[in-house]
Amino acid sequence: MRRLALEAGEKIMEIYNADDFAVKTKSDSSPVTEADEAADALISAGLRAAFPDIPLVTEEQADSHRQEVSTFLIVDPLDGTKEFINRRGDFTVNIALVENGLPTRGIVYAPARERMFYTDSVGGAVEEEGPFDSDEAGSTKPIHVSEPDNSALMVVASKSHRDAATDEYIGKYDVKDSRSAGSSLKFCLVATGEADFYPRLGRTMEWDTAAGQAVLAGAGGRVVRFDDHTPLTYGKPGFANPFFLAHAPGVTLKDG
Repeated sequence: MRRLALEAGEKIMEIYNADDFAVKTKSDSSPVTEADEAADALISAGLRAAFPDIPLVTEEQADSHRQEVSTFLIVDPLDGTKEFINRRGDFTVNIALVENGLPTRGIVYAPARERMFYTDSVGGAVEEEGPFDSDEAGSTKPIHVSEPDNSALMVVASKSHRDAATDEYIGKYDVKDSRSAGSSLKFCLVATGEADFYPRLGRTMEWDTAAGQAVLAGAGGRVVRFDDHTPLTYGKPGFANPFFLAHAPGVTLKDG
């Protein structure tokens, strides 16, 4: 999974650094670029070869969204396409393994930011220090969520999808500072303790969140539904998520 993420990231950066690239619109009105498609082809072929018996769900292959599965691989080959198109750098490659409805292994690679986070062999979460070699892992450091101060929380929210409802909900908390980030990097900022809390009051799909949730869980964090604060699970019909809250366990959650 690590090697495929790095190879996909290299392909994405070739297109990102080109003078121009093609952008199309999908049936749900969301954008897709040749980088999404190239990364998806590379990752899908690699995962199917390595894990032929595990179902694969990937954003760019609509046929895969019709499966009913609870243990599966799930991929977003380029999360943060709007960030990519606008050349803002906050885009990621996401690959995860879901077992019995919960993400247990995952990698989040942000090639333009040169940051990579993944779960290790014993279920913890690490950040690997670059430069990255696709054949051999470099030095890693364990990451862990913060011990938050509920009177001075650090919040991270979406860069492209923040709205009045999100701001209203954040207003229920005592916030020291707030920062914006794109794609699944928000989960990783909570996982490293750079933020305490990431509320998402907007549409997401399971491929947007599975790898980030695996990394955050490995770092001691939690992702729960917004409506009832129960764990966010996977393999839902259509692979669509409800609103959710990603947080360090010490954050005292408020009702919506």
